[in-house]
Amino acid sequence: MMVSALIERELSAETSPIRDGVFVAVVGPSGAGKDTVIGYARNHFADETRLEFVRRVITRPSDAASEDHDTLADATFVEAEADGAFAISWEAHGLRYGIPADVDWSVANGRVAVANVSRAIIPSLRERYANLAIVEITASPEVLAERLAMRGRESRGEVLARLARSANVTLSGPGVTSIDNSGPREAAGERFAEVLRKAMAFSDISGLI
Repeated sequence: MMVSALIERELSAETSPIRDGVFVAVVGPSGAGKDTVIGYARNHFADETRLEFVRRVITRPSDAASEDHDTLADATFVEAEADGAFAISWEAHGLRYGIPADVDWSVANGRVAVANVSRAIIPSLRERYANLAIVEITASPEVLAERLAMRGRESRGEVLARLARSANVTLSGPGVTSIDNSGPREAAGERFAEVLRKAMAFSDISGLI
């Protein structure tokens, strides 16, 4: 795994920024329902081979209450990162997150890769991928607070701190679509599905140029 990942990383570095396909970065505050919206699209496009819903690697055990992801211990993650296992990685809330290196191959070969990422790495994504679509999933402060409280992972003070940090982050630049997920998931899911349809159409055209 590490050898192939390193080869892919070296190949992508020669052709940066990576083009032909599209990287769809899904961002937004905790509690906005990013995984829910992505899950809706995954089911909606179950037979669509042009789409790749990226499985993240996180230094947190996977459970039924959170996203389905691969888990690595902290030290193992650092080792994998040094060996080139990730196209991009970051730290947030005391955890490490990684996007597997083979996503570069997918984008370079005209596919649309969809991943839940941190807003902090958007500048790095803009440098790495020629075609970047950013989808910001939002919700009202009241909805965010309710969803975070229902998770039961954090104290009230930690929840309030998360909400305060989210309120101070503003996205800017090209290719940003904002979707409010305060209501029924189908409404936000359909808007997200439309973004993915446009990304696939763009990728089809880009591959012919």
